[in-house]
Amino acid sequence: MSRLSEQGLTRRALMSRAVAAGALAVAGAGFIAAPDAAWAVEVTAISEHEMATLLQMARDIYPHDRVGDRFYAIAVKAYDSEEQKALVAEGVAALDAAARAAGFDSYLAAGWEAERVEILRRIEDTAFFQAVRGGLVTGLYNQKEVWPIFGYEGESFSEGGYIDRGFDDIDWL
Repeated sequence: MSRLSEQGLTRRALMSRAVAAGALAVAGAGFIAAPDAAWAVEVTAISEHEMATLLQMARDIYPHDRVGDRFYAIAVKAYDSEEQKALVAEGVAALDAAARAAGFDSYLAAGWEAERVEILRRIEDTAFFQAVRGGLVTGLYNQKEVWPIFGYEGESFSEGGYIDRGFDDIDWL
């Protein structure tokens, strides 16, 4: 029996939900991949369900339509460790319990972002939620590949500061 089915979610159910949503798919034991196979993440310490939940959580906490799932996967990969295993297992279990209390089989089964955000609000004071939220700030936004999406050109000190580098050229404000 796989770790997914132990938690009430079969690989087939996860794949069908993820592919239908255009998000992710389990590509094999211990792997989660994008439907177009442009990226994949291997899980070693936590389960595929837990990693899929972390990915969806990351998207719901810091939603950016123009930021690809691979960047969120990089941001939450740090939770796939022996040191974080217990925190993640307990946190995902609590999140799924909150989802069941809201009428869903699991957090991942909530189909709409607004429903998932409401479920997240039920656990926002927990150490798990705060650890993931806090870790995403650096895990997601410190990736140089996402900076151009937000119009950030990087540090400016080495280039003489922002005033000499187009300080007022932001066209989206």
